[in-house]
Amino acid sequence: MPTGPFFSVQDIPFSTFGSWLALSPVTALHTRADDLHLISHQGGLNPVLRLTPLSDGARATTTITATPGRLTWTHPSGEIEAAFESPDTLRLRGSGLALALDAAITELTPFTGTYFHDADTHVFTSYETGRRYRVTPLTGRATTRGTQTLGKAERGLTLDGDHWEAAIEEYEAARPPYSPPNPFEAVCAASLSAFTSFADAIAPWRGPDTPAAELAAYVLWSATVRPAGFLGRPSVLMSKHWMNKVWSWDHCFNALALAAGDPELAWDQYQVLFDHQDSSGALADSVTHLEVLFNYVKPPIHGWAFGHLRRRLGRPLKRSELELAHDQLQAWTNFWLTARRAPGSPLPHYEHGNDSGWDNATAFDPERVIETADLSAFLILQMRELTNLSTELSRPNPWARAANQLQKDLFTRLWQGDRFAARGVATGNTWHTNGLLDLMPIVLGADLPPSTATALTDRLREHLTEFGLATELPTSPHYRPDGYWRGPIWAPATILIEDGLRRAGHTALADEISTRFRALCERSGFAENFNALTGKGLRDRAYTWTASTYLLLAAPTDPAAPDPLH
Repeated sequence: MPTGPFFSVQDIPFSTFGSWLALSPVTALHTRADDLHLISHQGGLNPVLRLTPLSDGARATTTITATPGRLTWTHPSGEIEAAFESPDTLRLRGSGLALALDAAITELTPFTGTYFHDADTHVFTSYETGRRYRVTPLTGRATTRGTQTLGKAERGLTLDGDHWEAAIEEYEAARPPYSPPNPFEAVCAASLSAFTSFADAIAPWRGPDTPAAELAAYVLWSATVRPAGFLGRPSVLMSKHWMNKVWSWDHCFNALALAAGDPELAWDQYQVLFDHQDSSGALADSVTHLEVLFNYVKPPIHGWAFGHLRRRLGRPLKRSELELAHDQLQAWTNFWLTARRAPGSPLPHYEHGNDSGWDNATAFDPERVIETADLSAFLILQMRELTNLSTELSRPNPWARAANQLQKDLFTRLWQGDRFAARGVATGNTWHTNGLLDLMPIVLGADLPPSTATALTDRLREHLTEFGLATELPTSPHYRPDGYWRGPIWAPATILIEDGLRRAGHTALADEISTRFRALCERSGFAENFNALTGKGLRDRAYTWTASTYLLLAAPTDPAAPDPLH
């Protein structure tokens, strides 16, 4: 019987589709504990319980293995297993080893920490998540400590016995007593079956030539949460580590990867940020369980994404959905053309690197409020998609003329013979960098003059390392191996450039970029970004847009298709 991919829980959390819970040693930003913790992402990244295997009363050093259906701690004395029975219920069993469950936060104040009581059942209550965590022993013994204590104290219980089982539930105020609906092995089998069905839907083509596809599917499946808080739809978080939000361009790549196999979930991913579009047309920077942030925005790749999504989606969009998308894209475009154009300037601008998604890219070193060619290029693509939608829906259609004018203004203002420049809004100064952001207008594809596409392609080759496209030339004085957008390889830049090159007719370089990025993921997993010279995964190690990019590049394509992502 297949088990699904094995993975390291040091890199990828153990979770299940729809759950806000995970088992992981990652307890905070760049912080790993010695033991796995039960993490809840309701209210943030919150370690609730520390899980410590014990042998003869002492901490046991174990080997941990994980698959989609089961996580196992192994020791010469025995083993402990964990499996998700449902999104809010974790089942545990052990033989030969005991398991200590302790509140991860040892100090209880009037506003923080975890309280523990066993008046009728064993219940932890967490200020950080606003939820309760009930431990129900099914077989074996449970020994408690620190019940009803206040202040700083150890609070927890130990599960023990020759063969013991228990369940942990996350819930709100109350629920009926727990009774196991299925034996432990059936729980594992059901979880594995659910994952396999998901992988079969979104990556039915996976095989020996795409060895990371199944793990990429698990990263997406396990990072999906059910609706709660400000996320009113099933949503794929960027990660169930500390990047546990949905950002307003990240969601587009996940939508595309899901489109053919799970069209409803894909549509939810595309719409989840538009659910919070404000009256100015702006999209929130990010949305998570407890917050919607508008202090920054993200680049308007949504027209580009919608065109690809519609062609990839496993069902036709209804007219009402097309009308909704038209109105959303129109409002989003008008935001940039009104709120983000300085008086007298024909081009929109970013107010900070965070608006671009390339937070600390070198283009923003001289000034922060700048006009960049990538922003105008994305808006041109968005206007062209609006042109198609307006025509189809018989709506007023100023967008073809507006797109043509913006493209003319882009070249007049920022094209300098062989490259695009950035321009400071306050000073009018222009500058070039050694950063990949300057080359992003390749996304215009066939809309570019052939000479411009060739010039950009030649410069893109300079960024291509053994592993992919470095976001800053490795020869640049500003290059940093772990410099975020000042060197490392990123998935979104990769897929946008690869697609633009194909539409511009530069397929050989597109093929090479795709091959190298896929090999990078097969070697180093699905990290937030990668060292451009060594291929090492950096920062958050279970990032969904990286997994989605791998799936998009690995999926078979029809060479005759007009749309490379179709």
